[in-house]
Amino acid sequence: MSLVHIETPLGIASISGDELGVSSISITKENVVSLDIEVPASLKKAVTQLQEYFDGQRTTFDFILNPKGTEFQKRVWNELLKIPFGKTVSYLDIAKRLGDPKCIRAAATANGKNPLWIVIPCHRVIGTDGSLTGYAGGLWRKKWLLDHENPVKQQSLF
Repeated sequence: MSLVHIETPLGIASISGDELGVSSISITKENVVSLDIEVPASLKKAVTQLQEYFDGQRTTFDFILNPKGTEFQKRVWNELLKIPFGKTVSYLDIAKRLGDPKCIRAAATANGKNPLWIVIPCHRVIGTDGSLTGYAGGLWRKKWLLDHENPVKQQSLF
């Protein structure tokens, strides 16, 4: 398993994986003394694509994903992958897509356990009332990501 740290506008991200795919991308809470200069071959595509995303040059990812989780969690994460860049859905929408509106809490829990920050876009899931609810990385990061992905930038009238 390889690990690399990169700087993002939202903090230092840790990326881990191997030849079977990227298994984890998260904001690290640890104090990283220095960023990695040498990126392992198995993570180069992920690092490049995340940098392009933050530079506003990428809206989709195509490197191999290998998240660890239960079958239900993987079903939820697969639904999250279907949410288009710049769009949001509610937790209830995800539960309905899974075929059972009553599984909304379980779907929200699985959403919160997403191991692939940004790539599996859990930040695109909001409350039914449009509120920014629940985000493991902090609501300020969720707001930043949604603003970053918003295709319509508000112009100043003055």
